[in-house]
Amino acid sequence: MIAHDGMYIGGSWRPAVGTGTIEVVNPADEQVVASVPAGSAEDVDAAVAAARAALPGWAATPPALRGERIAALRDQLAARQDEIAATVTTELGSPIGFATRVHAGVPVAVAGSYAELAATYAFEERIGNSTVLHEPVGVVGAITPWNYPLHQIVNKVAPALAAGCTIVLKPAEDTPLTAQLFAECVAAAEIPAGVFNLVTGLGPVAGQALAEHPGVDLVSFTGSTAVGRRIGAIAGAGVKRVALELGGKSANVVLPGADLEKAVAANVADVCRNAGQSCNALTRLLVHADRYEEAVSLAAAAVAAFVPGDPTDPAVRVGPVVNAKQHARVRGYIDKGVEEGARLVAGGSHAPEGRDKGYFVRPTVFADVTPEMTIAREEIFGPVLSLLKYEDEDEALRIANGTEYGLAAAVWAADEEQAAAFARRLEAGQVEINGGRFNILAPFGGYKQSGVGRELGAHGLAEYLQTKSLQF
Repeated sequence: MIAHDGMYIGGSWRPAVGTGTIEVVNPADEQVVASVPAGSAEDVDAAVAAARAALPGWAATPPALRGERIAALRDQLAARQDEIAATVTTELGSPIGFATRVHAGVPVAVAGSYAELAATYAFEERIGNSTVLHEPVGVVGAITPWNYPLHQIVNKVAPALAAGCTIVLKPAEDTPLTAQLFAECVAAAEIPAGVFNLVTGLGPVAGQALAEHPGVDLVSFTGSTAVGRRIGAIAGAGVKRVALELGGKSANVVLPGADLEKAVAANVADVCRNAGQSCNALTRLLVHADRYEEAVSLAAAAVAAFVPGDPTDPAVRVGPVVNAKQHARVRGYIDKGVEEGARLVAGGSHAPEGRDKGYFVRPTVFADVTPEMTIAREEIFGPVLSLLKYEDEDEALRIANGTEYGLAAAVWAADEEQAAAFARRLEAGQVEINGGRFNILAPFGGYKQSGVGRELGAHGLAEYLQTKSLQF
């Protein structure tokens, strides 16, 4: 086991104030692989003080020069891509192939996009007799989740850096090793001392201290809706801004005439991605009654290709879920689906064959799911797909929109214009049409209980800016 005893504050690694530690567990074999400091409110105080001291200098740095430092950070992340991927596989359980391509690869591209945006964004504009300035909001408290540990860090830190903000990061306690690697990359990129700071710790201690700290101007949080509500309330007491990327229960609507086989195969792959631990996973598949049973058979056949296994094996596509709590939660939802009358057509809550050790869950498909069932309403965060039946487009729309969430959705149709017309009526922040590819420059975020604000691209940068107008 590797014991880490430092936090990155003010441009150097320093011991935590307290003596508590957090153990990092490999979810594939349940072995403790490392420990990190459990930061206290005093550690958060020190990090915020360092960020506030660095703010005037970084905010005054020309945007193009800020972009050069972000480009240097991108290069550091690219140089350590294999090490980052291996770390994500160890602490999250993500299959090494997916960890390399997505967990380690996408953040490099996102960082690069903000290196360019920093140099090209219109931080000043002329409107009538006014000059409008877009200035950094100040010190950002970033609280990130475990499911995409590096991606979510870069989604917050890179635009904040481009805007001229300084940052204190509190990563998820399950995946702190990736955050420490990121801090090493920040140091190697020669980003000035205090501009970025890292405090590892527990949410109710370090996370809450960061959210309520009077020296923090904006809290950017990604995680559950329940915790997002709590953070919003804490931040509201201090009249500070929040950016919240929360839960989802996304619908994939297959309209009559669409390529059903392709739509179902894509949906099953989406639900199994990252062991189902994606906030925008398409966990509800809506199919017209005429082809519903065909879709059920296709889904059952497709999911058979996703066999849980050792995440260090390049051939494996599904690893374990992150921890024991999540393991019990997902299996409990599967049991709930059976209890409420859904038809189990693949998978189940029992352990996968040969996987008695580790937090493995069988990819599971349910049919005969109704909108009132728990598995159709609540976010499971595991590889579980629910198939629902509809009779016409209006009913499909009611079912798709009949959720407290609105993060993402998808539509498949024979005609792209028909799909786009349906997509415009969906209450979701991002909609895929006929398998449209993810775009790192397009805004990402949700409607309703799925959050407040947007990440990625110019819209993500704007979250970290405040506006001033000069009249003359």
